[in-house]
Order: sequence, then C-alpha cells, then structure tokens
Amino acid sequence: MKPSPSSMSKPAMSLNSCKNAVKMVLILWDSRCNMTRDREPIVGSFHVVCILALIVGSLMQSSDELEPAVDYSDRNLTHVPKDLPPRTKALNLSQNSIQELQMSDVSILLELRVLRLSHNRIQKLDFNVFKFNRELEYLDISHNHLRNISCCPVVSLKHLDLSFNDFDVLPVYKEFGNLTKLSFLGLSATKFRHLDLLPVAHLHLNYILLGLVGYHVKDGETESLQVLNTKALHLVFHQNSLFSVQVNISVNALRCLQLSNIKLNDGNCQKLITFLLELTRGPSLLNLTLYHVETTWKCLVKLFQFLWPRPVEYLNIYNLTIIQSINYENFTSSKTVLKALTIEHITNQVFIFSKEALYSVFVNMNIRKLTIADTPFIHMLCPPSPSTFVFLNFTQNVFTDSVFQDCPTLKRLQTLILQKNGLKNLFKVALMTENMASLETLDVSLNSLDSRAYEGTCSWAESILVLNLSSNVLTGSVFRCLPPKVKVLDLHNNRIKSIPQKVIKLEALQELNVASNSLMELPGCGAFSSLSVLAIEHNSVSLPSADFFQSCQKIRSIAAGNNPFQCTCELREFVKRIGQVSEVVEGWPDSYSCDFPESAQGTLLQDFHMSPLSCDTGLLIVTIGAILLVLAAFVAFLCYCLDLPWYLRMVCQWTQTRRRARNIPVEELQRALQFHAFVSYSEHDSAWVKNELLPNLEKDGIRVCLHERNFIPGKSIVENIIHFIEKSYKSIFVLSPHFIQSEWCHYELYFAHHNLFHEGSDNLILILLEPIPQDNIPNRYHKLRALMTQRTYLEWPTEKSKHGLFWANLRASFITKLALSNE
Repeated sequence: MKPSPSSMSKPAMSLNSCKNAVKMVLILWDSRCNMTRDREPIVGSFHVVCILALIVGSLMQSSDELEPAVDYSDRNLTHVPKDLPPRTKALNLSQNSIQELQMSDVSILLELRVLRLSHNRIQKLDFNVFKFNRELEYLDISHNHLRNISCCPVVSLKHLDLSFNDFDVLPVYKEFGNLTKLSFLGLSATKFRHLDLLPVAHLHLNYILLGLVGYHVKDGETESLQVLNTKALHLVFHQNSLFSVQVNISVNALRCLQLSNIKLNDGNCQKLITFLLELTRGPSLLNLTLYHVETTWKCLVKLFQFLWPRPVEYLNIYNLTIIQSINYENFTSSKTVLKALTIEHITNQVFIFSKEALYSVFVNMNIRKLTIADTPFIHMLCPPSPSTFVFLNFTQNVFTDSVFQDCPTLKRLQTLILQKNGLKNLFKVALMTENMASLETLDVSLNSLDSRAYEGTCSWAESILVLNLSSNVLTGSVFRCLPPKVKVLDLHNNRIKSIPQKVIKLEALQELNVASNSLMELPGCGAFSSLSVLAIEHNSVSLPSADFFQSCQKIRSIAAGNNPFQCTCELREFVKRIGQVSEVVEGWPDSYSCDFPESAQGTLLQDFHMSPLSCDTGLLIVTIGAILLVLAAFVAFLCYCLDLPWYLRMVCQWTQTRRRARNIPVEELQRALQFHAFVSYSEHDSAWVKNELLPNLEKDGIRVCLHERNFIPGKSIVENIIHFIEKSYKSIFVLSPHFIQSEWCHYELYFAHHNLFHEGSDNLILILLEPIPQDNIPNRYHKLRALMTQRTYLEWPTEKSKHGLFWANLRASFITKLALSNE
C-alpha cells in the first residue's frame, strides 16, 4: 500500500526557515569567497559557509515560499506515489528504491521547484519528463545508477546534481549551455576528457562537484580536464583507497577548493602534491579545504611545506587521522601568504611520540591565526621566538593550567580561545596572560575553573577587554580576581550566589552576563560605573530592588526574565520602574512572571497589581483612622437625631425577653391563670393606661387585670391584690412621679409579702412612664430604688415613631397561648 501524503507529508526541509538562515550565508559568501587578498577573515571556518552558500545559494534567490514540502524519503518506495498534492513545491524521494521516473509521475506538479531523488536505483533519465515542470530549480539525482541521459534540461534549473552515478564520461551536452541560471553542477565519471566541460564554459557557475570515486586510469597514463569557470570546486575521492588520481585539472579564477577522502602514506604523498600543483597555481585561490584525511605525520609536514609558498590564504583540514609514527620533521616557516590554518577533529593513532616533535611544527608557523580544535592534544609549546600569532583557538582539547606559563613570546596575540579543556585554577590562567601584552579577548569557558581557593592578587594582562568565564564552577569570589580594564565579562552558568561588597572596581565594564547562576539580587553599579548591558535571567532573584535603575544610570539593556519573582508589595515599585523603561528590558513582558504566591503563579508581572492601601502601612493607618472618625460621627449623628441608644436598648430587652420565654417550659406555665398581666398604676396615669396600654395589649388577646375593673367587691384591697397577682402571669408597674406619691405605694408592702421584688424574677415588668430622679424616690421605697438600679425597664417614648417598637417589646414578654382559666 502506498503511503498517503496526508499521513506522511511533512516539511522535511523547511525551505521557508532555511531561506532566512542562508541569506546570512550568502552575505558571508560574498564577503569571503569574493574578497580581495588583503582582507582579514572572520574568526572561524568560513569555508563551510562557502560550501553551503554555493549549494543552495541560487535556490534562495527567489522570494517565493517553497511550501508545501512533501517528504517521502526512506520509505522503501519502488515508484513515485500517484496521489501527490498538485500544489507540491518541494518533493523529497531520496533513499528509496525507485528505478524509473516517468512524465506522468510529476506532470501534475506544475509548481514543483525542488525534487530530490538521490540514493535510488534510477538507470536512465529523460529530461522530457520535466516538460511541464517549468519552475523546477533544484534537481538532485546523485547516488543512482545512471549511465546515460536524454538531454533537454529545464532551463530554469539552478541546482543540478548528477554526481556519483555510473557515467563513463561526464554527461555534459551542448544543451547544458542553455542553463543560464545554473549555479551548482554535480558530476562524476570514470574518466575525463580535456574539453568535457566546454558546453558550460560560458556559464557563471558558483560550484562544481566532481565525484572521482569510480575514476580509474591505466598506470602511466595521465588525463587532463579543464574547468573553465567556477568559483568553487569540490573533488570527492574514493574513501577506502590510497590516493592515486593522475589527472591534471586546471581551473580559471578558482577561489575555493575542497578535497574529500584523501588517504596517504609516505609512498604516495608526492602524488597529492603533484595533483595540487596545477590547482594551486593561480593567484586567485583563497581557500583550500581537506576533508577526511588519513596520513602520516611526515606526509602532513611535507604537505604543509608545499603549501607554504603557494597563494593560499586559508587552509582548513577536517577529520584528520595521523598514522604510523610521529618523529622530528624539518619544517621551514618561510615567508607565506597563508593567514589562517584550521584543523578540527584530529584522531591520533600514534601513542608514543615526543611532544616537541608534534607541537613544535605548529608553534613555529609564521601565520596570524591558528585553530586546532577537537583533538587529543594535552599541551602546546611556547614559541621559541617572538610569534606572529594574533589568534589562537584550541577548543576542545585536554590542555591543563600549565599551558603557556612563563611564555614571553606571544606579545602580538590578541585572541586566545581555550574553551572545553582541562583548566582548573583561575589564578594560573590569569598568570598565563601576564606577558601577553596585546591580548584583548580570552575565552576559557566550559572548563572547571574555580576561584574559591585563591587569596592573592591576580596577574591579568591589562589589555584584556573581553573575558569569557562561563560554564565553570566559579563563585562570587571571582569578582576579586578580574582584569581591571575588561569591558565584556561573561560569567553565565557558574555557581555565583552573591556579588561581594568588596570587589575590584571595574570602571570600564560595559557588558556583564551572570545568567544561570544563583544570584538573589540585582547587582548595583557601584563597582561597575559604566555598565550598560546586564544579563541575569535564570537566577534566584525574587524581590529585585527598584534602586537598581537609580544606581545604573547608563543601562541600555537588561535581561532579567525567568526568575522566581515574589509578587508582593515589595515588588510593586520594581514593576512600576521596569514598565517605564521597558524598551531596555529584554524579554519583557513574556519572560517575567510571578512564582509566589501560589494564587498568582504564572501571572505576568505587567498584569500583577496590588492596591496602594494594602502595601502602605502609613496610608492604611490614616485610612482606618478616617473610617473610624466617619463612623463615630455617623453614630453620634444617629444618637443625637434618631435616639439610637434607645432603639438599641429596646431591641436588647426584646431579645432577652424572648430568650427567657423560650427557656421556660410551657408545662410550668400551664396552671390556672386568669390574666396575662396585672397592672399597677397611679390614678394620675389612668388615662395613659386606658388609652394606650389596654388597647395595644388586649388587641393581641392579652388579658389585663385592672383593679377598678376586676377587683371583687367585698374583699379587702390586700386580699384582691394578692388574689389577682397570683392569678396573673405577669405584673406590670407603671412608674412615674405620681406612682411614688400616691397610695399605690402600698403595693410595695404586698409585693414584699409575696416576694415579687426578688432579683431575677421574670414576673415583673417595669414601665417608666415619666422619668423619676433617684433623689425623688423616698427611702422607704428602697426596693423600688434597687429594682430600678438592677433591672431593665421599658421607657415610654414621647416620639410616636418609636411606639411600635415599644409595644412589640412589651408583647414579647407574654406567651399568649397559655391556658387561662375562666374562673
């Protein structure tokens, strides 16, 4: 079953994103492969840039997006899928088992621009199959079994790769001359003829790849091939055979030359030198790159000696394997135009040798730039005489702290890179630079440097301006051991918890990177008066102070995101300040979020808000005081205008009465009672009793006993009083100045006899009809005086609006459902 595009199509080569990256590559290509002889190279291996630019440069010239891209690579397909999306622009069918390509396979893909068919089993190709693919620009049919092609190529092609097939001679026909847009051409054959490339001589090719894996010629015979016009030439030899190519290749205006798979011994070393003799003759060659080289040390030094007087400015060797033995070899560092030597990834199969025999060759080279990276080298000698080196890169070796100690001959050295080595002592690293009077850039990152055991004074070269100490095990004590004039300092990914108060004054420091440490606070600029760039993200800064911006007036870029910010009151001022200078804050606002409290976790700092009242203690006290004053004024107003205390007292009495009534069992009250209340009052107050008290009580079914209405004739007053008090649930006394001055005061005697004035009695209700001054109560009424002092009483309000609450409070004292007898 064929895989469906919907399930397997994917942007394997995201040409949209690749396009942006290669734009920079093209810029570097223009500035490197086309540069004049007196230009200085960019630090690093720019030849890789040249190769990448030349392969895909022409394809990237178009501004259209090469999507959608469909990837069917490595699916064990034997035919091109029939259900391809018609609007496919990039199709990858590499690493399958496709044997034939027909017009019907691609004719519906009218917008196809990229087609990869490498590593298949195609034996023949008719370019007429692309008759309808007029926008095809990139065609890769390398690593197939092509023996012949029918030539009518698409004129829009910019990249055509026919290399590593089974052609006897180079398949370049006169129709190739119509490919005016062609930039990359990949070819291979088993033999060459002098004018094989004549049909494309007039084209402005940037890159030609020649596969010489299957090339063979009879012993003693020599062929020639003229490559008339290209900027870069890449020759790929057989990877498992000793170098034995006997073909003279001449190139006009060649700038970059790459050779892959070179296997040498002392016997065939001269063959490579002879082969290179013609290729390096022209004055325009700038860059020579060798890939996958296996050679003896003697042959390698001989190759260096051959290239030294050649017009090659940049020599690069990748994946170098040294075999057999390493002995002293004579190397004369004669005058040369070579500016930079780069060797990366050396495999040394010789385990017993003299260090001087190996290292002395490199240190005696009179060149400006030397890179030896990813090797097992454990040391490098100090040059015996003043050196011409201005750039040394020894990344990913196994150098120790002893390298270049007491070395006075590197006076011109400006850049030293010792990244990924075995350095441990920061003091020794500083001492190493003491005699490097011109050193400006030092990179000792990704080592094991430690500064904790150091107590003395660091002896740095005063000329150091850029120092990279990142990815070590340094602590805060490193700030006591730094070059005094450093401008750019990288300390990220160390173990710094704090910056000590006593540090070296770094008044020239402009850029400081302390990201990925354990810092708790933002560093001030007291010791870094010129600081303009600070990176402190991925630390433990939780409550940064807003004073940082006052201390660091020259700051123009700060990256402090991805820290565990505590979103509390203390952070408000910092957030406010950082919002005012957000243009200098890197990653704002997405990288700045709350970590505490849990309720605010994940909230962006710009969305975090706390009221000023909850954060300002003084303001809170003033606010509470103002509220209390307003409340007091409001209560005073209620008390003065609305008699609020009276209302409160009446509500309290009503509540207490209801509570006491609920606590008295009903069974206790189920006795032979005739009245709910017995009323005692003065004759002067009878009008109020009859007009106010009786109507409001009796309308709710409360039976009231009045002496003038209910006393039994013929009985004495005392007997009637005792009798009807016992037959009443409550006794109501209407108190007024008339009450204590009338004969009704004799009630006190009867109540005393019947213990009705005992404290705590619930059968007594006092109504104060008019105020009675304590001084006006006669001494003989001491019980009344005590009752008025100890018990609550109801006051009759003069305001009519309060009468409702008075009667509700009074009625709450009765249980109206008592079983009253009709005796």
